Amino acid sequence: MTVAVVTDSTAYLPEDVVERHGIEVVPLHVIVGGRDHVEGRDVTAEQVADALRHYTIVTTSRPTPQVFAETYQRLADEGATAIVSIHLSSQMSGTIEAARLAAADAAVPVEVVDSETIGMAMGYAVIAAAESAAQGDSVVDVAAVVAAARARLERSSVLFYVDTLEHLRRGGRIGAASALLGSALAIKPILAVRGGRITPVEKVRTSSRAIARIVAMAVERVRADGLVVDIAVHHLDALGRAEQIATELRRAVPGAPHVIIVELGAVVGAHVGPGTVAIALSPRPGEPLPDPAEVPAP
Repeated sequence: MTVAVVTDSTAYLPEDVVERHGIEVVPLHVIVGGRDHVEGRDVTAEQVADALRHYTIVTTSRPTPQVFAETYQRLADEGATAIVSIHLSSQMSGTIEAARLAAADAAVPVEVVDSETIGMAMGYAVIAAAESAAQGDSVVDVAAVVAAARARLERSSVLFYVDTLEHLRRGGRIGAASALLGSALAIKPILAVRGGRITPVEKVRTSSRAIARIVAMAVERVRADGLVVDIAVHHLDALGRAEQIATELRRAVPGAPHVIIVELGAVVGAHVGPGTVAIALSPRPGEPLPDPAEVPAP
């Protein structure tokens, strides 16, 4: 059995990772000033950030069921005998519903997985699925591929800081009352993805405190889990902040694999706005953290 792995563009997987693992990525769309663009193809995160700064209306839309149907058919024609399709939280987008509609009539079995998250918290699960699907020349069990993804998703987490709640309010991702209160009190919110939704976690008064706090919270989470963890630092037009966070995490997390910096794409960027930084944590099941005393200093 040949199992193909599909995801969507909000995983924000680096291009070399997509190519190396043979992952199929279905893009979402972003509409800037009334013009429809395909994420990752004809619009950049920088263009979206600039549009938001100039108060241009930016909205997003899911792929159509037809796009998924064509993708599944092409993969079947190329030899896939089953497909595992992993997508961003159904609480944030109708993408997974489009995938399910297409899966119902696909030429091969399609297992659709709601990641209940976004960004590289989903991306690392997609990689785990692709690695499971590529296990040598043996017959691949679809259930094992799904299980590999779910094992990563169960412990994954995302913490993030936004300069303003206004973009989340416009997109319906957070209540108007919370956004208004945050603006009135000059509060810098720390948020998380929990149960597939964006949830306020803490409020601080300055951006520097917010950034320090999400780093501390991430380190606390890693130590509580006690597992080796893959870490991605996301940002939208905030590379300096992202580099600062990545440096601090490399120092604070014993034995952490390479901490990568991944810019948020146009779709998520449209909802969170410029200046956003996020930490995606994806623990590796069965790989306990080493003793800090045994880890060489960076």
